Amino acid sequence: MKLEVCVDTIAGLNAAVAGGADRIELCSCLAMGGLTPSVGLMKLATKAPIPVYAMIRPRVGDFIFSSQEVDLMKHEIDAVHNAKLAGVVLGANLQTGGLDTNLLKTLIEHAEGLGMTLHRAIDLAPDLIEATHAAVELGFERILSSGGAFKAIDGIENLVAMHKAAAGRLSVMPGSGVNVQTAPQILQAAEFTELHAGCSAPYTQDQRLLDFGFENAGAKQTDEQLVRSLKALLQNHSARK
Repeated sequence: MKLEVCVDTIAGLNAAVAGGADRIELCSCLAMGGLTPSVGLMKLATKAPIPVYAMIRPRVGDFIFSSQEVDLMKHEIDAVHNAKLAGVVLGANLQTGGLDTNLLKTLIEHAEGLGMTLHRAIDLAPDLIEATHAAVELGFERILSSGGAFKAIDGIENLVAMHKAAAGRLSVMPGSGVNVQTAPQILQAAEFTELHAGCSAPYTQDQRLLDFGFENAGAKQTDEQLVRSLKALLQNHSARK
């Protein structure tokens, strides 16, 4: 069982590695679902002893991109190549919510040589099974999904169906709201091989920074102990199989 942890700071990266994460999803702005990380963060992440996949998402909002945004995403993929990270995390939708397979093919070709994860843009698709088959045909290694629900635990039936549809051709990786409380039920539902989690916790904030607008109220940060606890749960689950 592998544990992927999403982080958006160098401190978060360090905490995830120290806690035993198997892979990093590197982002900025996790509060909005993750955006493309800075070039500097990418370069520092190359020192991590585990694979690092960079989110490629140029803005908040939907996953329907203009031609200029596509060019921007290509430049961001170039930055991942230059930083020599392990892979990228991609997603794009049509107006209908289905996957934009033509755009995804373009981005995948540009990312040749990198590992590839399809992110939660798939959760907006009206037919998750059809989208899973499309992801297989596109050549993705894995799908990060909550099964079309806000939290993976609530989309577990869809996640199981996607896992069966993938039939070992790629990994369906449950994510969103995954923690030591919800992971056991998710793991019992199907033979998932990896989970995605934030492993974040609130921290003491400076009221002056909040008043200036330099921080968001209720912000969280990656917690090493939460990573360690979830990783231990996965190891115990694997040992019992």
